[in-house]
Amino acid sequence: METPFWLDESTPPVVDSGSQDKVDVAVIGAGITGVSCALALARGGLRVRVHDARGIAEGASGRNGGFALRGGAARYDVARETYGAEAAQELWRRTETALDRLEAVAGDAFRRTGSLRLAADDEERGEIQSEYEALRDDGFAAEWRDDLSQLRPEFRGAIFHLPDGSLQPGRFVRRLAGQAAAEGVEFREHHRVASLDELDAEQTVIATDGSGRGLLPELDDAVWPARGQVVTTAPLSERLFDCPHYARHGFDYWQQLPDSRIVLGGFRDFSILTEMTDDETTTEPIQEALDGFLVELLGYMPEVTHRWAGIFGLTQDLLPLVGRVPDHEGTWIAAAYSGHGNVLGLMCGELVASALLGEDDALLELFSPARLLVSG
Repeated sequence: METPFWLDESTPPVVDSGSQDKVDVAVIGAGITGVSCALALARGGLRVRVHDARGIAEGASGRNGGFALRGGAARYDVARETYGAEAAQELWRRTETALDRLEAVAGDAFRRTGSLRLAADDEERGEIQSEYEALRDDGFAAEWRDDLSQLRPEFRGAIFHLPDGSLQPGRFVRRLAGQAAAEGVEFREHHRVASLDELDAEQTVIATDGSGRGLLPELDDAVWPARGQVVTTAPLSERLFDCPHYARHGFDYWQQLPDSRIVLGGFRDFSILTEMTDDETTTEPIQEALDGFLVELLGYMPEVTHRWAGIFGLTQDLLPLVGRVPDHEGTWIAAAYSGHGNVLGLMCGELVASALLGEDDALLELFSPARLLVSG
């Protein structure tokens, strides 16, 4: 049951052009960031090799809840106050563009459904009302929902985010890897990189989200690994949820798939200290909380077919690290999405590739690794 539902389907193996003695860029991590970065670099004319300790999409990219959301981890109104109004607007606009691109290239791995951000209590209602008003003030599409009588337990209002969607992330990343291989990218699966020194490449991109500890001491201090746990049920007899739902500041999140399965994750805050870890195993307290919430949602305990955990990276300001690593010539990073890696991972993989190819971008200043990294 530890195999994620997203990875429990047969896909053709990625066939690349074979071993290259020397490459221009080595990418560490064969998830959505590493693969999208490698594809963009190859299309830019560079020789690229992707390394992963496991297989393609078998890390965070195949172990999340399958949400594809615009924006970042912070609420939009908080982002405006924290990062500045212009920076927040640019980030939200760019993630909407990334969602459009995701829809264009993902095929049946993506559904444009919208998403529902729910208030679990009156305090959270006030918070998401502030977010809703800020989104509307800045021209972003959002709808307020008060009638949630079809849901249990009781919720106190919600924002419907129109651009969002649902992603089968394992299928999408493996398809993207097939495109990258066709462009000449070499994949070395089941090859753990213990040290950057072992990579025979002029440039290196670290694309490991919350994994990859030990590669650089500065990154170990700046990127905090966190564990997310998820369950998937057998198909239900009825359709209850037509889009991804999330509540309690994103600590609870669930969706119903086209075959009527429920994918439910979260409750990390029930044991927050133990969940700040890179140990990718499920734990009894969180799994019991997930089971209990399934009963609340459905009124009964359904059959659970899959239980798994995945590791993602948090930063203190909830923004990713994207760009050149200070004091490390030829080393780049695109990682630490604070739980929003499906859309940000695609966007930031392409962003770091464009930076490596010499293109400037307004988001590179916002995401600059220098803001959080202290030289070792």
